[in-house]
Amino acid sequence: MVFASATTGFKQDVPEVQNAFLEDPVMVSVLERLLPSDVLKEITPDLVQISEWSMTEGAALLDRMEDDQPRLRQYDSWCRRVDELLVTESWNKQKTVAAREGIVAIAYERKYGQYSRIYQMAKLILWATGSGLYSCPIAMTDGCARVIELIGTQEMKDEVYSRLTSRDPSKFFTSGQWMTERPGGSDVGRTETQAVWDEEKNAWSISGFKWFSSATDADVTMLLARTHEPDPSVAPGTMKDGSRGLSLYLARVRDDQGKLNGVRIHRLKDKVGTKALPTAELELDGMVGQLVGQKYRGVKNISAILNITRIHCGLNCTSTMQSLLLRSKEYARRREVFGALLKEQPLHLATLANMELQYRATCQFTFYCVGLLGRTEAIDNNLPEIKDRDLPLLRLLTPILKLWSAKNAFYLSQEAMECFGGQGYMEETGIGRAMRDVLVNTIWEGTTNVLSLDLLRVMAETRGAALEIYSNV
Repeated sequence: MVFASATTGFKQDVPEVQNAFLEDPVMVSVLERLLPSDVLKEITPDLVQISEWSMTEGAALLDRMEDDQPRLRQYDSWCRRVDELLVTESWNKQKTVAAREGIVAIAYERKYGQYSRIYQMAKLILWATGSGLYSCPIAMTDGCARVIELIGTQEMKDEVYSRLTSRDPSKFFTSGQWMTERPGGSDVGRTETQAVWDEEKNAWSISGFKWFSSATDADVTMLLARTHEPDPSVAPGTMKDGSRGLSLYLARVRDDQGKLNGVRIHRLKDKVGTKALPTAELELDGMVGQLVGQKYRGVKNISAILNITRIHCGLNCTSTMQSLLLRSKEYARRREVFGALLKEQPLHLATLANMELQYRATCQFTFYCVGLLGRTEAIDNNLPEIKDRDLPLLRLLTPILKLWSAKNAFYLSQEAMECFGGQGYMEETGIGRAMRDVLVNTIWEGTTNVLSLDLLRVMAETRGAALEIYSNV
């Protein structure tokens, strides 16, 4: 036997990245069950091609995004404050692809009625593997579009909604969601940001400090602020305490000249994961914005955003689980230990089977919620089946989906790392990055305890009817 060197001896057969849609029977079976056969037949080529994009061009973009992370240039050489956010061209390319592929638009074109959401989210799961963290601004863009569709003014629909849902990269807008402040994350009732009516500008002037603002490079943003009462007959400047004093606002991040709209970027966040995503602390000083919906209904008005962004959390987790499971199975077909392939080792096979079970359950649960969302958007909400069943059921299940999928995805990422042994612990495999990135889903849009309290709130609001509906489904 000849001794090994750096260039001789055993070399592991490298596992190949697979087209997720073609290799994953779970997603196909879910779509076969939920979609009419003619719809599935029509959208299948698109799902195949986006999965192919993710494993080729998308994977390359993802690597460059991670290597060249966002940077903040606060001052120029003449000590002038510029707050220039520098992102890689690969990050900007993701925006172009998202628009071109209709990642948001598919849901609002409603070509397939209630099934459009299922098509959109299936494509998003496959796209997310190659888009990295660009799925975050897309989630908020989706939520913003839905709120404007429901309660926005005609001007908002003409000037913003049309761009949030555009397939034209030159017109496409993304949206931020600036809610979190230093006094509290999910406890929005402690919001310190204030909005004062500016008669001269015929708009609201918003000032405050936002502690976490993902998608800092977005074109528009939705944010909560405590409203100064503008009515002279009700003591102008009066503000209500707690969440009852909050209103929802829509604002452009930059003005027509490309200058930040009353925004100063205090610093970029140094996060455990999601490194490619520009997340910042923002100081707002006279940001010009427009009221969305009625005054003092801010918390209620963001509920449509939360339903969608929490489902996006489930989708992100499903996508990560699908990718890691397929990679683990592919490695098991190639790695030999103790005289047999990993796929033939009983204990390893049991591990893969458990991972498969977790993924299948998460995928089924996610698409069940997506189906409910599609029905509530495309079918008359006054119909008893929507008003008395689908709407309360969706409200009940979205916090559960978000909580459950986040826990499952992080657990599966740990198992996937073990499936690759020491190689899984190497940064080059991308498993560590996937683990760090998927962990954010346990925090964003509510931690376990916050979601549990929200669940109790649903029970109280529906007097237990939502749970009864669930038990009868």
